[in-house]
Amino acid sequence: MAIILGILSLGLYVGLLRQQEFVNTYFTKGGMYAFLPIATAFIFSFVHGNFTGNFWTLLGVEASKKKKEVK
Repeated sequence: MAIILGILSLGLYVGLLRQQEFVNTYFTKGGMYAFLPIATAFIFSFVHGNFTGNFWTLLGVEASKKKKEVK
């Protein structure tokens, strides 16, 4: 799954950088077009975040779990 998400993440970044004219034209129009940068940020965040999480899990790096204190 990490490989698929990594390829998808890379594709999103390449697409964004290769389509700068489209991005500059439509993302700055205002009105309903104002949602395009927000939607794009959510998509990038979701894909890249899941890729990063899977990547670190694949390497065996996990977040530390807090232990409950018994009083």
